Amino acid sequence: MSTLTRQLSGTHETLRTYCRRVEIPLLGEVAVPPPDKVTYYAGLGVLAALQVIEWPLALVITAGHLLADQHMSGLVKGVGEALESA
Repeated sequence: MSTLTRQLSGTHETLRTYCRRVEIPLLGEVAVPPPDKVTYYAGLGVLAALQVIEWPLALVITAGHLLADQHMSGLVKGVGEALESA
């Protein structure tokens, strides 16, 4: 298997992972992250709730991970364009 084939295969697996979607009344259709990511975010929430870390820090970490995980969607591109035009 060539390097290019491996990269394309990995990309396909990533797309399949984020194909699970949930309809939320006010937000519309939202991609559901894989269970390991949900566990990570829940862990951050627990740490913030127990005041091990401050809640603004938990929000910044979560936002950074969400943006990094969603690099394949147009969300990051749209936010970047909106910030550039502001």
